[in-house]
Amino acid sequence: MNILGTSLRVCVGDLEAAIAVYERLTGAEAVRFRRGGVSVAAVGCFFLMSGPEAELSILRKITATIAVTDVDEAVRDLKAVGAEVIAGPVPTPIGRNLVARHPDGSVFEYVDRARTSSPSGA
Repeated sequence: MNILGTSLRVCVGDLEAAIAVYERLTGAEAVRFRRGGVSVAAVGCFFLMSGPEAELSILRKITATIAVTDVDEAVRDLKAVGAEVIAGPVPTPIGRNLVARHPDGSVFEYVDRARTSSPSGA
């Protein structure tokens, strides 16, 4: 699989304060969106997340988000090394994603930017 980059997940209590810090550190402007009840700001290589603890507790279990060229290829490679796909692949507004548990127990989200035929995304 071709890994294009990695984003680190950071759960924060005060999203606005965190955005100011990470924009200053990275020199990048925040791109904001929502994932369910969670507010997310992508700043450089960081995903800052703030929201209800019930949702954050699930998101905290995922170590990082890994961008790949093709989620289907990632599935094949992950299964070949003994990883378990625990969610997805599913369409998103920009492509597809999946969540996998590596043989060492680490959990990662894999995403691609391939446009899907689903108009609604996820």
